[in-house]
Amino acid sequence: MVKKKEKVIPIELIPDVGSHVLTIDKKDYLIANDAMYTFYQRSKGEFSEFFLALRDKKKILGCKCPKCGLVRCPPYLTHCYDCDFVATKTVELGQVGTMLSTPPITYFANSLFLKMAPYGRGRVVLEGADTALAVNVYTTTGILAPGIIKKGTKVKVVFRNDRTGNISDIFCVPASELTKAQVAKKGLLASEINWEAVVEPTLPKATAKDTAAYEKALKEIKSVIKLMNSTERSRKDIAGWKRDIQVKTTGGQFAIIINNGDIKVEEKKVSKPDFVLVAKDPKTLADGLAYRGALTDSVIMKRLWLSKNMEFTTIFKLDRMARSVKRSKK
Repeated sequence: MVKKKEKVIPIELIPDVGSHVLTIDKKDYLIANDAMYTFYQRSKGEFSEFFLALRDKKKILGCKCPKCGLVRCPPYLTHCYDCDFVATKTVELGQVGTMLSTPPITYFANSLFLKMAPYGRGRVVLEGADTALAVNVYTTTGILAPGIIKKGTKVKVVFRNDRTGNISDIFCVPASELTKAQVAKKGLLASEINWEAVVEPTLPKATAKDTAAYEKALKEIKSVIKLMNSTERSRKDIAGWKRDIQVKTTGGQFAIIINNGDIKVEEKKVSKPDFVLVAKDPKTLADGLAYRGALTDSVIMKRLWLSKNMEFTTIFKLDRMARSVKRSKK
């Protein structure tokens, strides 16, 4: 299949030639950017058939022992050690399965997995298999939070449009979030799922008390963001980052606009926001921006809701800005 060319190391992770000064305990230390090259190639060996099936045929293979009938996935054995090492046979498996356990969620990933986060990592027993396949799991309902996918959840395998012959070519989403036709389809592609059709949490009708709380929180948020914008250290945290965020609360809504080192609040409705942030209590957002609690924790604890899973990175950047303002005051 034709795939757009990508670098082994993403270009945005390659630092510029140069150096900077880091001050620790009132002492200056010169930090220089450097590199160590360790590129290499590796073979998938006897597992090539499994990975080629993912890449080229959108199929998931297992191995079946002709003697005991046990079906293993992934097909990590060519001979069954329970049956005097009789040769196993390759079989195709279903693309719907059940979570064997509740998957832990990775929110803070290293550079290798940064583009995947937040993601759950769990083991799913596919139809026709007796063992579990380790796979990433996501949701189509916005940010992945604890409780959405758990032990016993029925999931559907989804294939990425661009595949390279790695286990990351596939992931799973809850079958209940898809149509019957999508669940039944073999080789369902990520592009065949409407990731934009998320259902926002319903906010209660605002009372006078809610409106007053909103106006108080918004006043503080404006003040904090103005301070962020005047702090060089904080502005560096969003250098090169652009996002139009629609914030919705019980008492009202506004927009946070991030534009390459600049951040501001506008009391308006964005026509095409990059994502929507819903906070039943606007004080939750105000507390996070003022460094009285982490916004990322509020997302994990379901006090803040995001319409797009990958925008957790933006929330992390806002947390860093709050921390930078705090440190700049020392």
